[in-house]
Amino acid sequence: MNIFNDKNGKYRPVVNQDFSDDDSEEDDFIQDHVRKQQLQMARQDEGLEMLAQSAQRLGQMSSTITQELDYQNKMLDDIDEGLDTATDNLDLVTRKTKELVQKAGGKQNCLIIVVLTCIVLLLIWLILVT
Repeated sequence: MNIFNDKNGKYRPVVNQDFSDDDSEEDDFIQDHVRKQQLQMARQDEGLEMLAQSAQRLGQMSSTITQELDYQNKMLDDIDEGLDTATDNLDLVTRKTKELVQKAGGKQNCLIIVVLTCIVLLLIWLILVT
């Protein structure tokens, strides 16, 4: 009797067999042990079935996690590309601003403009107060 494989190569539960032909003590002892072994094998079958179901659930969960990680990696790649574009644009604006300041006469002219603007604002305030 082969209990480990069926025709498809899978585990096959043990079928209970009736060994109650003889009434001698030795046969009773053997039958008792066979019944105990069959009961233990039935329990093991239940345990193996539960283990197989758990393994299948874990496989499904790992597949779902893999899909979610792939999706989030794509999102991170998109964010990275957007950040690279924004950095390039900021560098361009900074460079253009530096060029504009240099064309306008440098930092000295900018300082003169700021001081003159403050003087104009002070004069406007004095006119309004008096």
